[in-house]
Amino acid sequence: MAENVRAYTRLDPRCVLTHCSAARICGICLPAWLEQDWKIHIARPADGCKPRRRNVVGHQLSFKPGEVISFDGVRLTSPARTWLDLAGRLNLSELVAAGDSIVVSHGDGFPVQRKPLATVADLREIVGQHPGMRGVKVARLALDLIRVGSDSAPETMMRLALMQAGLPEPELNVVLRNGLGHPVVWPDAAYPDQRLSLQYDGAHHGDPDQYRRDIKRQSLTESLGWRELRVQQGDLEGERPFVVEKVRALLSGSSGRAHWERTGS
Repeated sequence: MAENVRAYTRLDPRCVLTHCSAARICGICLPAWLEQDWKIHIARPADGCKPRRRNVVGHQLSFKPGEVISFDGVRLTSPARTWLDLAGRLNLSELVAAGDSIVVSHGDGFPVQRKPLATVADLREIVGQHPGMRGVKVARLALDLIRVGSDSAPETMMRLALMQAGLPEPELNVVLRNGLGHPVVWPDAAYPDQRLSLQYDGAHHGDPDQYRRDIKRQSLTESLGWRELRVQQGDLEGERPFVVEKVRALLSGSSGRAHWERTGS
């Protein structure tokens, strides 16, 4: 991606990639409708004119120190500033999902460790620095809903649906360990007190090899004394997502505690 847009910023050293263009390079989650927008978003400082080129959306923006970074030879807005710029286009849930993808991290005990692009504190700081910016109101609301540990937008939407329905908020970054203390299962979300693991099965879970891995994971989860709830895309759709009823039914009849560990916050 970076090599495809590098020329747009090299022609004018004051040009900066912003919005969804910067988000794609950083790896920030975008909603499906915005993923279809492949126009290049470029900004010049507020004292200059908007960039005007074919397939370019021009902006005039003011940047504070640290809000413009360089990645693989491309000047673009920092992850935190990109998130705040997106607040002017995304709804609350979409902005929370974008924020989750920025702050996600996994430490020891996970198959692949991840470091955050920015922290929740970074997002909170940049919101405070731009009190009159477009979208700042929804950004303030999103800050209270962003959590560390969500790997995908569906995982975020699942958590938000449960919270909006008045159910307890599930834990993220939970690790299930076997009798030897080795990490063996990593729920997408979990209710440790009820020994309930939530796993979102995306489209790739229809692959035969992935299906076999899912069955093995579920068997392993159950051998540890937990139950696993597998959630599909259809369970998250509509005004009353079916995942809410699924989780409510399981929580109402569960008790006890399992061997678990939370490795992130």
